[in-house]
Amino acid sequence: MQDSAAPIKKILIAGGGTAGWMTALILAHSLRHQSVAIELIESPEIGIIGVGEGSTPALKSFFEILDIAEQEWMPACNATFKCGITFKNWSTKSGFAGADLAKHGLESYFHPFPTPLEELTLPIFMQYAQARVRGANVYAHPDRFFLAARLAQKNLAPKQIAAVKPDPLYGYHFDATLLGRFLRTKANAWGITYRQDHILAAVQDDAGNISHLNTRSGEVIAADFFIDCTGFQSLLLQKTLGVSFKSYANNLLNDNALALPSAITSELSSETISTALSCGWAWRIPLTNRFGNGYVYSSAFCTADAAETEMRAHLGLLNADIEVRHLKMKIGRVDEHWKNNCVGVGLAQGFIEPLEATALYLVQQTAILLGQSLAKNNRALEAQQKFNQEINGYFDGVRDYIVTHYKTSSRTDTEYWRANTANPRDVSDTMLQLYEAWLSGKNLAAAVAQLGIGKYYAAPSWYCIFAGMNIWGNPARLRLPHEGEVKYDLADMDKLIASASENFVDQRRYLQKMVAANVAEISV
Repeated sequence: MQDSAAPIKKILIAGGGTAGWMTALILAHSLRHQSVAIELIESPEIGIIGVGEGSTPALKSFFEILDIAEQEWMPACNATFKCGITFKNWSTKSGFAGADLAKHGLESYFHPFPTPLEELTLPIFMQYAQARVRGANVYAHPDRFFLAARLAQKNLAPKQIAAVKPDPLYGYHFDATLLGRFLRTKANAWGITYRQDHILAAVQDDAGNISHLNTRSGEVIAADFFIDCTGFQSLLLQKTLGVSFKSYANNLLNDNALALPSAITSELSSETISTALSCGWAWRIPLTNRFGNGYVYSSAFCTADAAETEMRAHLGLLNADIEVRHLKMKIGRVDEHWKNNCVGVGLAQGFIEPLEATALYLVQQTAILLGQSLAKNNRALEAQQKFNQEINGYFDGVRDYIVTHYKTSSRTDTEYWRANTANPRDVSDTMLQLYEAWLSGKNLAAAVAQLGIGKYYAAPSWYCIFAGMNIWGNPARLRLPHEGEVKYDLADMDKLIASASENFVDQRRYLQKMVAANVAEISV
């Protein structure tokens, strides 16, 4: 066991990419008042996987904390704004007559990022959804209730022409390779040492701590503390320290992905689109110079060649000369993210398929919590155990929300979807309690709070997925709402959202002005 009282003089990060460089910057910021050297080594032979190329609003916080302006990093990474995710064809159920959903079809729904307008519209949605699950014949499809959905439908950036209220929360789409390079340049400017070499082995001392790394060039690189960002091989944490891995394969069947680009359109959308296919789902992510596309699927039900053929047909690119990258995924997490003097970050600690773009979010949470402990020189066994419990909670919380997409799907058209939906109760005990609370008509927000899962996905996200997937139980007949059960006029709400959306600017036009201006404040 390491000497948890001795101060750390050097941290060595094994592996680069977005996870490695993001961790380096977060630790440099957290330990800026201490004399700690941070060094990163990465192999020139290992590329960036970059599956998904999307984020949650946590990435916005990352750049704000580090005082890196959007005008600096977004053009360098071909980045665009993201208001949320549309889930298309995940459900076979419609039944929302009168909705203006021509863009995606009735069997879709939008998972929005929050906006200030939801102070007014979110209570309406929750009230109508709660009434609908209790059997009232009221409209409760989520897209109608959220400004972010309207912005995405109109290809608007989440940036206001006149700052009436704070801008909405939002995520980004970006080129993962370019983002990794940008973060590396920024880290080098911050004094973080960088070297390229191939790591052959991690060597332990008599106490079981990692003492140094051996490299192909013959270098012996020692440090007091190590960060494992070596990807799925998890060279330090799993292979050297023997940390066990908990697979999520029992209820997340996808283990492969492929990625390919396609030409961008003149209209630049501000949403990710996830479309359910025969053996998984396809993503479509708009960058300023191209669409990033991919297919996440299960090799138990689909070969790599069949997946590529289906994806090319989905994009209308069957005969196009486009390079396709095929990737294998290891879905699950380690039991101990921090063991002895090593912490795993990124793929080395675990991975959940990129359905909700949570990979960088989990990297951030891990690095931030680690930075807080190291800033206090708190490396005792108790601190490690608390850290591991908290990070495991984040991974399991994200897993539960991703699993819910499959367990609430009504698709049975292929063997893959029948396997996903065969046992809807094959979920965690926490999710069983939440599902039962929803279907019994209990207050879902109260159930989310009672179960302690709101910090992973807040109550509005749970309302959106249940209502968006049309999960209402099986009432024999819908009834008229009781007096006072719903109190709002949806037509007035529609006008409010439509009016608010007029205060936002076209995404392509905004990004073009960002490039042209390259200043902190942009006139739109």
